[in-house]
Amino acid sequence: MSERNGLRYGLLGIALIALLGVLGFIASRPAPATTESAAQTQVEGLKSLAELDGKAPGRRALEIQSWQTPEGAKVLFVAAPELPMFDLRLTFAAGSSQDAGVPGLAMLTNAMLNEGVAGKDVTAIAEGFEGLGAEFGNGAYRDMAVASLRSLTAGEQRQPALDLFTQVVGAPTFPEDALARIKNQVLAGFEYQKQNPGKLAGLELFDKLYGQHPYAHPSDGNEQSIPGITPAQLKAFHQKAYTAGNVVIALVGDLSRADAEAIANQVSQALPKGPALPKVAQPDAPKAGLTHIEFPSKQTHLMLAQLGVDRNDPDYAALYLGNQILGGGGFGTRLMEEVREKRGLTYGVSSGFTAMQVRGPFMIGLQTRAELSQGTLKLVQDIVRQYLAEGPTQKELDDAKREVAGSFPLSTASNADIVGQLGAIGFYNLPLTYLEDFMRQVQALDVAEVKAAMAKHLSADDFVIVTAGPTVAQKELPPPTDKPAALPSGVPEH
Repeated sequence: MSERNGLRYGLLGIALIALLGVLGFIASRPAPATTESAAQTQVEGLKSLAELDGKAPGRRALEIQSWQTPEGAKVLFVAAPELPMFDLRLTFAAGSSQDAGVPGLAMLTNAMLNEGVAGKDVTAIAEGFEGLGAEFGNGAYRDMAVASLRSLTAGEQRQPALDLFTQVVGAPTFPEDALARIKNQVLAGFEYQKQNPGKLAGLELFDKLYGQHPYAHPSDGNEQSIPGITPAQLKAFHQKAYTAGNVVIALVGDLSRADAEAIANQVSQALPKGPALPKVAQPDAPKAGLTHIEFPSKQTHLMLAQLGVDRNDPDYAALYLGNQILGGGGFGTRLMEEVREKRGLTYGVSSGFTAMQVRGPFMIGLQTRAELSQGTLKLVQDIVRQYLAEGPTQKELDDAKREVAGSFPLSTASNADIVGQLGAIGFYNLPLTYLEDFMRQVQALDVAEVKAAMAKHLSADDFVIVTAGPTVAQKELPPPTDKPAALPSGVPEH
């Protein structure tokens, strides 16, 4: 998922982390916690996953330096002199969980950052970055809000880009005309969502899963909350949540330590002064059960969820590996094998933990022909029940370890990947050695440990389930076959 450069580019396709579309909610890297897009690189020379057996996972060595600015900002820095550029990423604890009864407040505040500063409107800001060959990015989610800058490191580009960036992030003016325009775009997005059963199911799922908890409401707010949000509320939220004490500054690029300190100090000094915001409380366990949304279509969306873990849970590595076997690893997982390959019920089914500041969701999502939806739902639950009871096989465990090791270099394949990892490490207070620690933990796991972790944190009977589709007479599922089954007509390909 890529960062948004404001909401004016593509709000009709609002999905965000908040909705976690049927197949879009699974994190495919060892430690993703932000919205960095997947690196498009390969492990050079690797012909087979079997070649990784007994080999240490290759990756770009990171020497992470960390310190705190006088204003209280946490800084993580990696020098990368290979290219004459740098990536700067600010991660604030300023997501929708801090909306405080005004859904959409955090999202609108973030979206308005680059809409106006003293002496510059949105066009002048965009032209300012473009003229320097720099890129500005921003986005707001449940836990966090981010703002990023990519620039050349030469002084004639770096300093003007930093000056504009710090003005945008530290002193936005929140002009009323821009706010009205963005509100209209958000409201248009809500109308679009009404025609998308997957989005409707995602909204309902989070409402049922989290109840009165701040994670329950959508990050983008709703039709009732958005129209009434004022520039004064945005300014107040910015002063409270975009403070130096509430930010992690991640820096990667062709910079010396002195350069990095100067950049971090300039950013920190430009932000409002204030402490870190407290974390939200842990959510209460929801009541399991099924909710159906009637929607005219040939397919039914099936979404299942229960509370998972927070980002600091000691079982995270075991759960990550266990889920890779269940449904997080694409083809070859238990869910894909049983639901798609043997019965042809769907083009894609996947599962995943979204570990957050407090307990994030564990989710399974797919869509299938409406007349097979009840049988497919039962099949998915039975697969989970059997997996939790038996655990993975040794072969499944070994294959999953190889896959994780093979994809591990992608987590640091580019400066953008690294700055995302640094932001996550800082935001979730993980050790600086986290990436290496994670791989060691994964490779050391045995079958019993994975089985115990999955059974400890999940139950086949605790799912909150939301379905969206038509009410039709149900048919029996086709029997499983050793050969890949033909996919039923009416199931959309992803």
